[in-house]
Amino acid sequence: MEYIKLYNGVQMPTLGYGVFLVSPDECERCVSDALSVGYRLIDTAQAYQNEEGVGNAWRKSGIKREDLFLVTKVWISNAGEEKAAKSIDESLRKLQTEYIDLLLIHQAYGDVFGTWRAMEKAYRAGKVRAIGVSNFQAGRFFDFAHYVDVKPMVNQLECNTLSQQTGIEPIHGEFGTKMMAWYPLGGQDTDSIVKSELLASIGAKYNKTAAQVALRWLTQRGIVAIPKSSHKERMAQNIGIFDFSLSDDDMAQIAKINQHDAGTTPFGNPQFVKNLIKNYG
Repeated sequence: MEYIKLYNGVQMPTLGYGVFLVSPDECERCVSDALSVGYRLIDTAQAYQNEEGVGNAWRKSGIKREDLFLVTKVWISNAGEEKAAKSIDESLRKLQTEYIDLLLIHQAYGDVFGTWRAMEKAYRAGKVRAIGVSNFQAGRFFDFAHYVDVKPMVNQLECNTLSQQTGIEPIHGEFGTKMMAWYPLGGQDTDSIVKSELLASIGAKYNKTAAQVALRWLTQRGIVAIPKSSHKERMAQNIGIFDFSLSDDDMAQIAKINQHDAGTTPFGNPQFVKNLIKNYG
C-alpha cells in the first residue's frame, strides 16, 4: 500500500474500499471481504445507512484500530453546529470507534459553516484525526476554504480517467488540500473505462487490466481512490496496483481522454439542488 500525507501529518492510504450503494444487509460481509484481501481504508457516510456494517466488520476482523483508516461524512439533514455535533457522536457509536480518521461534509449545501465548526471542535477534541469536504466544486471550495479556520484536508470528488478534475487542482494546492476520488472507475461510465482500448493496451504492457490502469493512474497523481465491488475477486484485483508504475508517456496518453473535467453530476444546477434537499435534506 502507498500513502499520502495530509497537511497535518496524518498518513492516508491511497486506495480504499467504498460502500456507496452497499445495502446495510450486505455491508458487513463486503467490508469483511475487503479487509481480508488487504484494504485498510473504508469509506462510508451517514447517508449510506451502513455505518453499523462497517463497525461490525472491522470489530470482528481482528485488525488493530490504529491499522485502519475510517472515513465518514455528515449529511445535509445533520447540517448546523448542534445537529452535526450530535451526528458525529452517533457515527462514532455506529462505527464502534473512539475516533474517525477522516470526516467530510458530504454536500456543499445547508449550514456548512455551522457543520464545519462542529467538525473543528471534534478535530481539536481528538474525535476526528482529519476533516474535509466532499463535492465542493472549484468556486464553492475556494469560498469555503478561504473563510474557515482549519482548512479542508481533503475534497472528495467524482474523478476518473474521463472526469479528471484538473481544473480544481491549483485551488486545492493553495490550501494544501488532497483529492479523493469517488466513481474512480466511472460509475455509470464504467464500461467506457474498464473496456477502454487505450487503457487495455497500456495494461497489456504490465499484465494488468484496464481497470487497474485507471486506478493506478489516479494514485500516481496523488489522488486517493475508493472503488466499490461486492465481489471478493474484483476487490483483490482492484487493490493489486502497487507492483507496477505507469510511465510518463502512459500518464500523458491517459490525460488526453478527459471528457468532462469536473464530473458528470450537475451540482450547480438549481433543480438538482432543490431535488437533493427535498428528497434527502
